[in-house]
Amino acid sequence: MIELKVDVDPAEVGFDDERLRRIDKHFDGYLERNLLPGYLAVVTRNGKVAHLASNGMRDIEAGLPVETDTIWRIYSMTKPVTSVAAMMLVEEGRIDLADPISRWLLEFAEPRVFTKGSSVRMATEPATEPIRLWHLLTHTAGLTYGFHRTHPVDAVYREAGFDWGTAPGLDLAGVSEAIARLPLLFQPGSEWNYSVATDILGRLVEVVSGQSLDVFFAERIFNPLGMHETGFQADPDVLDRLAALYVPHPKTKAPFRHDEMGAVGRVAPTCLSGGGGLVSTAGDYHRFTQMLLRGGELDGVRLLSPRTVQVMASNHLPGGVDLETYGRPAFSEAPYHGFGFGLGFSVLDDAVKAKTLASAGEFAWGGAASTAFWVDPDEDITVLFFTQLLPSSSYPIRVELRNLVYQALVG
Repeated sequence: MIELKVDVDPAEVGFDDERLRRIDKHFDGYLERNLLPGYLAVVTRNGKVAHLASNGMRDIEAGLPVETDTIWRIYSMTKPVTSVAAMMLVEEGRIDLADPISRWLLEFAEPRVFTKGSSVRMATEPATEPIRLWHLLTHTAGLTYGFHRTHPVDAVYREAGFDWGTAPGLDLAGVSEAIARLPLLFQPGSEWNYSVATDILGRLVEVVSGQSLDVFFAERIFNPLGMHETGFQADPDVLDRLAALYVPHPKTKAPFRHDEMGAVGRVAPTCLSGGGGLVSTAGDYHRFTQMLLRGGELDGVRLLSPRTVQVMASNHLPGGVDLETYGRPAFSEAPYHGFGFGLGFSVLDDAVKAKTLASAGEFAWGGAASTAFWVDPDEDITVLFFTQLLPSSSYPIRVELRNLVYQALVG
């Protein structure tokens, strides 16, 4: 277990300690209004933890508090891990960003694209170009999520069993085959849409590497980085440290326990979801973000080259446009104005346009249960936030946290 603690005087790394405590006060306000079960925030600079803020319960009903070793369902914060895995294979020359994925996943050999109609009766046409690895990493493949509920193709996903998660009973290979039978939302590369692309990317990692995704993650990423409490299931002997999962009560907004979805992380999953299946601790994910901040290396362990991380953290949308221009802004978890998208992360291109105090060049993402992280190479900062409240659009936690962190940066 990684012991996470404050290990530097905030003033030594340019933070005002009193201003940092505004983070605690702000999120304690959420607890006082009974809107969150509990939270944990971690602010680092120059590789040192300058501030830890935590309060509330990891399990309200059991009376168990949030602690630094609490295990969290990180949902889509799994995506950057899968993206790193794919780029490790790119670096080894085993796959290229421009490669059609059908070279390894034959089910995607002849994708068809929605043109008009409804989920019951629709017209499609052949894709004008193949889905490539780059499309999966950038969410420009034409795939979607059933929970978007904005397009007939979203409805087709739900009818096939893909709503909040993967279709029941399917392993990752089965998920890939099932998704390949569904129409694309648009021609590959023509738009951005948050999607199951990273689940398909996880399957691609399996086929190219010859290892199951959990084994690849453990052997190539987690064990080398010392992330021993990150995986697709919490160890049975520490299940009491796994936070309970909550949704806002429809009337009172108070955290309401969701035991059905809360089973995630407690039992071994049928599908190893590269898009959202991991559980982790703040200490473990801190190691992952520090590796990214340091250009792919941590404590003598190198996963990626600095050039690769730089490319991943660059805006890959054509012409350098932002998500507001190129994306489908139906998914409220994603920022749009001033943000582009890289290979697995959102990328802040224009802080003024985004109306944020954050730094241009920041790369980030979050998870469905309102978790979040970002890496700021310009200021040598990483920030983590954990709670367990679905959906992430419930409150503007990420926008608020950015401003709270940067207003405390004085040097």
